Amino acid sequence: MSEFNNVSVVKEANIYFDGSVTSRTIYFADGSRKTLGIMLPGEYTFNTGSAELMEILSGDLTVLLPGSSEWVAVKGGEAFEVPENSSFKLKIAAITDYCCSFL
Repeated sequence: MSEFNNVSVVKEANIYFDGSVTSRTIYFADGSRKTLGIMLPGEYTFNTGSAELMEILSGDLTVLLPGSSEWVAVKGGEAFEVPENSSFKLKIAAITDYCCSFL
């Protein structure tokens, strides 16, 4: 799906890592939410409260998921899931456009 209809958008950006990662939160009529964002090249560690589905719309990165010792390559058109109450690491090689769904 390349477009979301009938949503509410929070105007204020979520800004992380001195502006290297930014996103906007969108809410759906059923109360679910997603964030749409951009990550600049760098290395980042994220913590989760709820499970997440990270859809990579464009870009190039590797991810180290909880409980794994191997970095996995992910590129535009691919996705990965992160369990709730965990952390994961990203190495962003090229500007990355993403959609994060909270499961």
